[in-house]
Amino acid sequence: MRVGDGTRVLLTGASRGIGRSLAEAFGYRGATLGLVARSEDELHQLVGELPAADHKILIADVGDRAQMAGVAEAFGDVDVVVANAGVARYLDFTELPLDEAERMTQINWLGTLYTVQPVLGRMVERGSGHVVIVSSGAGIRAFPQASIYGGTKAAQLAWARALRHELAGTGVDVTVVMPGEVETHLHDENRADLPEWRQDKYALPSRPLAEKIVRAVERGQPEVYYPGSIKALRVFQGLSPKIADRILRLMRGKAAAPRKD
Repeated sequence: MRVGDGTRVLLTGASRGIGRSLAEAFGYRGATLGLVARSEDELHQLVGELPAADHKILIADVGDRAQMAGVAEAFGDVDVVVANAGVARYLDFTELPLDEAERMTQINWLGTLYTVQPVLGRMVERGSGHVVIVSSGAGIRAFPQASIYGGTKAAQLAWARALRHELAGTGVDVTVVMPGEVETHLHDENRADLPEWRQDKYALPSRPLAEKIVRAVERGQPEVYYPGSIKALRVFQGLSPKIADRILRLMRGKAAAPRKD
């Protein structure tokens, strides 16, 4: 697929972080965007900074199935759908309110399904399209205090890999994205409570990741790792979880993998 004038991209979590960078990367190539978020002011500001096109601001909660069905109907045909919206809260599971666990599940996991399914059938009928799932390196190996967040990201990863094979021969491709720590607003509400292993000094800019994702869409690339060390983590985790733990302790300290048995 060539991304350019006439390419229609539906993007969730579009107002900030990776989503905003993706809007810029697709928009500057001439794509027409359906921008989904809950913050109308931020979306209006974003549209004002993008090259002129018939972009649509679509205010919705991705965790609401009916709202996302309405988003798909309002935007119309989609060439690329990007399920990017997500939330995170880091606490030991014994201390995490189940309401917050349910919200992460509703937004990160069910919100992905609610984003993709309403547009996927039409893609298959047309015989073309691309699905992008922004998962996380946490889907490969989650850290302490991030067990629920990692679980939702692992669900995205497993589903996207299976969906890619389900869609064989349809003309619809799937890319799953596994970022490490990226500069984002995801943790703004609880930055003071972040675990020892989660430090902003490790965060990478989101725009290079966005460019990698657009190139992956154009090439039909099934997986994107950012940075490359996330791919190495996948390899070590598959070969030996103990070796992966040892490496993570060296990189992020004991808090990243406190058990040695």
